[in-house]
Amino acid sequence: MAYSKYLEDRISQFFNEKSVPFEARKMFGGMCFLIDGKMCVGVVRDEVMARIDPNIYQESLAKKGCKEMDFTGRPMKGFIFLTEEAIDLDVDLNYWLQLALAFNPKAKASVKKKKKH
Repeated sequence: MAYSKYLEDRISQFFNEKSVPFEARKMFGGMCFLIDGKMCVGVVRDEVMARIDPNIYQESLAKKGCKEMDFTGRPMKGFIFLTEEAIDLDVDLNYWLQLALAFNPKAKASVKKKKKH
């Protein structure tokens, strides 16, 4: 599945300008940006996925271009998709990236699966 390299570049530029160390990893058919080993934001097709504070999740969904992330058919609280309408301007994209970055220290890391020998 193809994803927007343009969005990938915009997100990389944001983290580089903020001097935030990140790891970019291909996941979910797109590109995921990990901060401190935790999923922060990603690019899926032509949308940005962001992990934000669940306490502001409902109010964020009311903003233009913000919708629930529902990979599995069931929304994941705190994870959102942002359409072009929400991230067209750099100032708008930066707003959402800053929210995801602010929540990252509070986010739980995913549980690593043990490899079977």
